[in-house]
Amino acid sequence: MPEEKVTGEDFWILLRILKKNPYINGLDVRYNFVSDVGAYYAARLLQKQHNLVYLNLMFNDIGPEGGELIAKALHKNTTLKYLRMTGNKIENKGGMFFAAMLQINSSLEKLDLGDCDLGMQSVIALATVLTQNQTIKGINLNRPILYGEQEESTVHLGHMLKENHCLVELHMCKHNIKNCGIKQLCDALYLNRSLRYLDVSCNKITRDGMVCLADVLKSNTTLEVLDLSFNRIENAGAKYLSETLASHNRSLRALSVVSNNIEGEGLVALSESMKTNPTFSNVYIWGNKFDEATCVAYSDLIQMDRLKPDNTDVEPFMVDGHVYLAEVSNGLKKHYYWRPTYEEACTNSPNAGFTLVPVGEHL
Repeated sequence: MPEEKVTGEDFWILLRILKKNPYINGLDVRYNFVSDVGAYYAARLLQKQHNLVYLNLMFNDIGPEGGELIAKALHKNTTLKYLRMTGNKIENKGGMFFAAMLQINSSLEKLDLGDCDLGMQSVIALATVLTQNQTIKGINLNRPILYGEQEESTVHLGHMLKENHCLVELHMCKHNIKNCGIKQLCDALYLNRSLRYLDVSCNKITRDGMVCLADVLKSNTTLEVLDLSFNRIENAGAKYLSETLASHNRSLRALSVVSNNIEGEGLVALSESMKTNPTFSNVYIWGNKFDEATCVAYSDLIQMDRLKPDNTDVEPFMVDGHVYLAEVSNGLKKHYYWRPTYEEACTNSPNAGFTLVPVGEHL
């Protein structure tokens, strides 16, 4: 069915209704046509409405000029805590204005600039600002537009993690991180004592990078959720992680290795680590190469109640006396881009990462 979308011209009505309303503290207008015109009214709303805590503007065709207006409005705003700009192409220019805003604003706790076409300059600026900012607890910098093979953004974000002791959640999906880059992050994690959720999915990390990560997990006691989905750690990388989880680490609660070219040997090793590690509760393995030993291992974990059905993305079933695994819609952030309208929206299992490490509001 065709739906009427909220346009920029419509947004002034929201401004008039909400600017003096003391009861509304959250506004979600995702997937509309707000554009830079609506961003102007959104900026005015942030200046006039002093009860708004949550604002979701994701995928609204807001460009660099609209991003500038919203960022500048946050210079004096002292109430907004959670802002989602996901999917608005504010580009490098808009990203620089948000970096400047974070030098001034002292109330914003979570900022999502994923899929905003940020450039290298703005990613570095944001990383630099976060070495001093003491209020941001979660930031999403997914899919910037980066050129070159030097992994400069990862170097700067690694340096930021050494200095910042307030950030709890960091998303670096599609940053073109390779083994050298993950080593930079691991060096920082030896010193960082605040980060609890690290997302490095959709990168180019292989088994060599897992040597560094497995080693840092032996001493790091704060990281609870690790998203390695859509890399290529293979059997060797999975075994490095499982050895650490079995014998050393007792803080990691959730691990996603979806689509990592792992075969039965590596997947079984991860299942074995769950038997000796009581903290390790969530594992997501779909998209790898299951053999019968893998299917039996995870079926046994679920049957003995060591692995809760809601805490994994596979479900065992039997055909002709053989065990197989089917995919179920559980994960760390299944509903990042969308939310179902039926009952499942009320459950936590598709968004376990945000449930285990609750930073910000998810309406």
